[in-house]
Amino acid sequence: MFKINYTWKNIITVFTGVLVLSACSRKLDKFPETAVTDASFWKTPNDLISAANALYLSLPVIANSYQDNYSDIAYATGPNNISDGSRLAPATSADWNDNYTLIRRSNTILEKSGSITGDQKIINQARGEASFFRAWAYFELLKRFGDVPLILRTFVLGDSLTQAFRTPRAQVITQIYADLDYAASVVPEIDVQANADYGRITKGAALSFKSRVALFEGTREKFFGYGNSKADLTIAVNAAGAVVNSGKYDIWQYAPKPDSSYFYLFQFVGEGKANKENVLVRLYGKDIANKISTHNVSGNIEQAYITPTKALLDLYLYKDGLPIAKSAFAKEQTTTLSQFENRDPRAGMTVFNKKLWYATSFYVPSFQFTVTGYKVAKWFNKTDWDNGSFTDFAIIRYAEVLLNYAEALYELNGSITDDQLNTTINKIRNRNGAGGVTPLTNGFVTANGLDMREEIRRERTVELAMEGYRYWDLLRWKTAEVELPKAILGSKYIKAEQGDLTNPKLTADGFIIAQPADKRSFRPNRDYLWPIPTTEFAYDPNLIPNPNW
Repeated sequence: MFKINYTWKNIITVFTGVLVLSACSRKLDKFPETAVTDASFWKTPNDLISAANALYLSLPVIANSYQDNYSDIAYATGPNNISDGSRLAPATSADWNDNYTLIRRSNTILEKSGSITGDQKIINQARGEASFFRAWAYFELLKRFGDVPLILRTFVLGDSLTQAFRTPRAQVITQIYADLDYAASVVPEIDVQANADYGRITKGAALSFKSRVALFEGTREKFFGYGNSKADLTIAVNAAGAVVNSGKYDIWQYAPKPDSSYFYLFQFVGEGKANKENVLVRLYGKDIANKISTHNVSGNIEQAYITPTKALLDLYLYKDGLPIAKSAFAKEQTTTLSQFENRDPRAGMTVFNKKLWYATSFYVPSFQFTVTGYKVAKWFNKTDWDNGSFTDFAIIRYAEVLLNYAEALYELNGSITDDQLNTTINKIRNRNGAGGVTPLTNGFVTANGLDMREEIRRERTVELAMEGYRYWDLLRWKTAEVELPKAILGSKYIKAEQGDLTNPKLTADGFIIAQPADKRSFRPNRDYLWPIPTTEFAYDPNLIPNPNW
C-alpha cells in the first residue's frame, strides 16, 4: 500500500523552499521573484505533495481558542474592540488576506496537478488536500464576511477576476461542500493512514468539517430566515452520521485516571493516533526533544490571555443533571472551591480547582493576572510552562462531531430520540465514568421543565469551552444580540482567600464585575458580519461593504 511519509519537520522545511506559492491575497498584479520557478518546480507527483505540505501551516494555532474572548464565556486582561463595539473597518485584515492566500495556493496545486503524470494516488492525495484547504479558507471568509468573491482558478495579469463581485453565500457553501466531498473521496481513512502521515487530512476530517460547515449555515439560515435550512441541516446530519457510523472514532478515556479523562485529553497523554477522538490536529511535538514548533499556551494562561467567566461556570450542570436554578445541590458559594462541588466534572477540568493545580494546596488565582478570578486548566502543563509549550492542538475532535450530529438532528426534526442522545451527548457525558452527569433524556427534560434545545447548546458550550467555538455559535444562533451586551462577571469575591482589593467592582451579591454592561455593545444591524477591509474596495471597485460598516 502506498504511504505518503512526510513528517511535519519536512512541511516546515519545504514551506521555506517552495516560495513560488507565496503570492498573497487577491492583489496579483505583481508576482514575487523567487529562487524556485514554476517551470523548474512542477514536475512530479512529489512536487505536488511538497506544495501541499505548505498548506498545513495555515491550520489554526492553539491561540485561535482565544476567540472565546469575543463571547460571554471568556475575557482577557481588558476589553477587545469586538465585544465593546469600538471596532472600525480596518484598512487591511489578515482574516481576509491570509484566507485568499490559502485559496490561491490551493488553486495553484489543483491547476498544476492536471499537467503532472505519475502515481495517481500521490496526485489525488495532493488534490484532495488542496480541495480541503480551499474549503477551509472559504468557510473562514464566509462566517466572517458573508458573500465573498468565489475564485476557483489562479489569476493572470489583467485578469477580470481582480474585479470580481461578491458571490452569494449559498453558491460559496455549495462549492465548499463540493471541495470537501472530493477530498473525502481521495484522501485515506484514518485507520489506513501511515503513522508518519498522522496530522494530514483524512476522509473523517473532511466529513467532520463538512458537518461543521453545514450546521453553521443550516442553523444560521433557520434563525435569520433565509435560504434552505432543512437542506443544509440534512447535509450536516448525513456528514456527521457518516463519521459516527464509520466506527473509526470514539470518545477518549484515560485508563489510569478515567475520572479525569477530560483533563488529560488536553495533555501529552491525549496526543496521537491512538486517541480516536483526534480527528484533525495541529502537531507541535511529542516531547521537548522532538518538538516541531512551540506555542506559549501555559504562559499565556498564567498571564490571563484568556480567562473563564461566571457565565461559563453557571452553564455547568450539577451531578443530578440540573442547572443552577433547579438543582438541589446548588447552594450559596462560601469559598472559591465550593462552586465546583457536585458539579459536572468538566467544570474543574476546564477551570483550575484544587485537584488540578500543580501545588500542594488549593490555588486561588491572583488578581494581578486575572480580572475574573478564574484561570483556564485546559492545555496547562507544568513541563510546558517551564520549557515552552508543544502540546498538540485538536482542531476537530470527535466530541464536536457528536455535538454537530445532535444539534443538526434536533434543529432538522424539532426533536431528538433517546437513542440519538445516547449516541451523542450521553456518550460525551460518560467520558469521566460514574463521576459524570445524569444522562439527558426526553423524559428528564419534560419532568424537570427543561428545554431540549437549550440543553443541547449547553452541552456544546461546556464541552468545547475555551476552544474558540462560542462566539461563532452565538452568531449563528442569532443570540449574540442578547448575550454579548451583558456584563462580564467573574468569581465571587472571597476576601479571606483573595485578600484586599482596591475599590473592587462587585455586584450586589458579591461577584466581580470585570466589564460592566455599559462598556459592551453588539449592534444587530451590523455586527453579525465583519467589515471588509477598506483597501479591498480600491483594488476591486465591484466589492461593496457589509451593512452599516
